[in-house]
Amino acid sequence: MTWTMRNPRAVLVAATFVGVLLSLPHISPAAAQPPSQASVASVSAPEVNPLASDATARLKKKEYRNVTVSVNQGIVILNGTVDLYAHKADAEKRVRKVKGVTEMHDFIAVAGPNVSDQELQEKLLSKLTYDRVFYGNAFNAISLNVSKGTVTLGGHALSLNSKGSALDLVSYYPGVKDVVDEIQVDPDSMMDNRIRMMVFRAVYGAPQLNRYALDPAKPIRISVQNGNVGLYGVVDSQSDKQMAFIRANAVSGVFSVKNYLDVVGPSAKAKK
Repeated sequence: MTWTMRNPRAVLVAATFVGVLLSLPHISPAAAQPPSQASVASVSAPEVNPLASDATARLKKKEYRNVTVSVNQGIVILNGTVDLYAHKADAEKRVRKVKGVTEMHDFIAVAGPNVSDQELQEKLLSKLTYDRVFYGNAFNAISLNVSKGTVTLGGHALSLNSKGSALDLVSYYPGVKDVVDEIQVDPDSMMDNRIRMMVFRAVYGAPQLNRYALDPAKPIRISVQNGNVGLYGVVDSQSDKQMAFIRANAVSGVFSVKNYLDVVGPSAKAKK
């Protein structure tokens, strides 16, 4: 049986289509399958570190707007700037409460105004002198030293509240870059409390010394630790210093008296 090619154009088109199909790359059946769950998971968004999220959330206040938090295996690093040292200390305290923090590195810088050490010394000393006037101010003998914006507080405080008040006062003062706490809190005992009051009455009850009680800052400070008395502050003369020592030493129950009073004349104190 024979046949003739009546439409050579149709045959040419079919041959061309077959050639194109043969030239296409081979696609395996597996490649045509939809992506598995594993492959989808590999391109999903990275998991959020809950520790970093919690730490950042605790600093969602305007005081910490320039502070950044980074976390690596429980180690928290704080960077950036704040306006006051108190904000730096508070940021660290807030983040330390985050569950899972194993270590902290605080690189926050205090960017506030630059104040000279001499000005900081004078201003802060004046404020500390009158701090807690009606809360046993005469029994706080807190020292202060400023170097390159770093304030070191030492000496003795009557209570934890007195110590905390002094630290807050300094920490919130503009220009303070760092605070070193070396304040010792005097023991709270019935014996020491009795001695404090008796020494106070003995010293300020002396006619030669009662004028020091006129200033609420009370320049003669009395510190007691287990029956041992320390006298701090400034007086007008050597005889006043000696009288304070004699009066304190005569109090019953006192084991020893150390006289740290400085002798500074009235004119010198007025300048301060």
